[in-house]
Parts: sequence; structure tokens; C-alpha cells
Amino acid sequence: MSADELQELEEHAEHAHNNPSMAPVSLTMAALAVFVAVVSLLGHRAHTEEVVLQAKASDQWSYYQAKNIRQHEDELFGDLSGAVASKDAAKLDNFREKSIQEAERYKQEKSGIQDEARKLESEVGMERKRADRYDLAEVFLEIGLVITSITLLSGRRVFWHLGIVLSLLGMVIAVTGAMIH
Repeated sequence: MSADELQELEEHAEHAHNNPSMAPVSLTMAALAVFVAVVSLLGHRAHTEEVVLQAKASDQWSYYQAKNIRQHEDELFGDLSGAVASKDAAKLDNFREKSIQEAERYKQEKSGIQDEARKLESEVGMERKRADRYDLAEVFLEIGLVITSITLLSGRRVFWHLGIVLSLLGMVIAVTGAMIH
């Protein structure tokens, strides 16, 4: 919540102090300001978690690619050693067998690495959905707060009720964001 928003809330509280019938509206606005702050914080944390998970997924794909390159190199060495003549055939056969075994080992290791990378990508998607829900909830709460504040300016309670409805919608969206697993 910015300093301008805080000052605006203080002005509304002062206005409500002069007009006691507007006290519930001011109290509603204060509560909404707290909800906006909480949902905003949750949204920021979800976005941070999304970025961290995306970095981990990228690291995992890089690791997968490194294993893939090593596998192909060892396969190439195995193929090449089978086609080349050597003075020490036993040593060349030993080198060829070792290259083939290493290629097979890298091939097996890649599967687990790929599964982990896909799992992390799935978690990134989940965090993105959660962060998007929190962002949308924040929008509805902010709009509800602004519309509620119009009540203090106009004296018409219809704005207070509309602000409460929009804010409740924002809270429901925030709760659905928290329930994403």
C-alpha cells in the first residue's frame, strides 16, 4: 500500500469522525486496506516462488542437455573405435566397450533428470496460476476499496454495498488461489 493510499485513508477517517453515520464505511475501508495488503503480499511471494521454480527447471534442463551431449559423444567414440584400426586391438576394444557403457549410463540418468525437470515445470505452472489469482483478487479488493470510499464523498450507501460485494468477490478469488495445489 502506497503512502498516497494511506493518506487518503486517513482523510476518510477524519471525514468519518465528523460524520458518525459514516463510521462503518471507514471501518470497512480500513479492513479492506488490510486485505489488499495481505493479498498483495501473497501475490508477490507466489510470483517469487514461480521465478525460483522456473530457474530450477531451467537448471534441470541444462543438466539433462549436458548428459545428452555426453551420451552422444560416447556413442560417437564407440562407433568410431569400431571403425578404426589399431596396433593394440584389445585396448581399442576396451575403449569401445567403456564408451558404450558410459553412453548407456548417461541414457539411463537422463530419464530421471527429465522427469524432475517436467515436475518442476508443472510446479511453475501451478505457482503462476496461484499468483494470477492473487493478482486478480487484489484488483477486485482495490476496486472495492475505491468504490467504498465514494460513499464518503457522495453519502450514498449504494457505493458502500457495491464495494463490499466486489471486495467479497476478491476475497473468494484469493481463497481459491490459496487452494491451488
